[in-house]
Amino acid sequence: MVYIQEAHPSDGWVVRNNVQAGIVVAKPLNFGERTGVAKTCTATLKLPMSTLVDKMDNAVNYKYSAWPDRIFVVDAEGRIAVQAAHGPRGFKPGVEATVAWLAENVAGK
Repeated sequence: MVYIQEAHPSDGWVVRNNVQAGIVVAKPLNFGERTGVAKTCTATLKLPMSTLVDKMDNAVNYKYSAWPDRIFVVDAEGRIAVQAAHGPRGFKPGVEATVAWLAENVAGK
């Protein structure tokens, strides 16, 4: 996983669902702050994978046009194997497609 810039910071484009869920994250001003938010995200979601953090220049975000897409799986050859649909509606199906791809291509290897 690569943690990119915060989509809905508390000091930016706030969404009601985040507020109702108690998700209040200010826009990180430096890489240390962004790393801290990424660690909290990974721990809160109990993600069973390594998390990398995009630099403050958002190079990975721009390279993959990651926003508003949320999920990409890049295979060993550097090709995009799974890409979720745009926006939050694509998140759950993207997770399901990722789990299926990983089970078929990585499990037990």
